[in-house]
Order: sequence, then C-alpha cells, then structure tokens
Amino acid sequence: MQVSRDFKGQTVITTFEMTPGTAADLMEALQDAYHKFIRHQPGFVAAGLHMNDAQTRIANYSQWERREDFQAMLRTPEMRERNRHIATLCTSFEPVMYEVTGVL
Repeated sequence: MQVSRDFKGQTVITTFEMTPGTAADLMEALQDAYHKFIRHQPGFVAAGLHMNDAQTRIANYSQWERREDFQAMLRTPEMRERNRHIATLCTSFEPVMYEVTGVL
C-alpha cells in the first residue's frame, strides 16, 4: 500500500476500542474478514491493520476505488454478520471516510 496525494479513491480509517483480553480475537476476526471476504470485493485497493502497544486499540486503514464500493461491501449479508461478531469483541468501532490531502 502506498499513500499518495494522487490517490483519487476513498480512504477509510476505522478505529476499534477493546480490552487486552479480546485484542487477539478481534485482530484474528479482522484478518479473517480481509483474507476471506473484503479483499475480494469490487473496488477494494489495499488495507493495513495496526494495534497499539497496550492492546486497547486497533486502527484499520483501507483504500477503495470509490466510496460506493466500500458502502456496498458493508451492506452485504456476510459483512453484516461479520460486523455483528466484531461488535461483540470490542467496546466500539467507527469507520470514517477521508480524502488524502497531504503526504510527507
């Protein structure tokens, strides 16, 4: 994955908050979702998962060709079911859409 100001697609940053006791399970669920489902969806470009040292937050950075591609993936029955499971492993998660406006 490369971050570039020239990227014209949709960037989504999702933050998950959890306890250290569920961090490994949550990371496993997210990795499984990307490997088996998300990366095969139309418009998917790339993604990265990051966990803080305290194992209380995961940040997910993903790129999509279009905003509508990301939204369509979220509406699929499989992703809705996966998100219900993910919600049991964390106290909160929030996807936010961004545009790349600067790169250093």
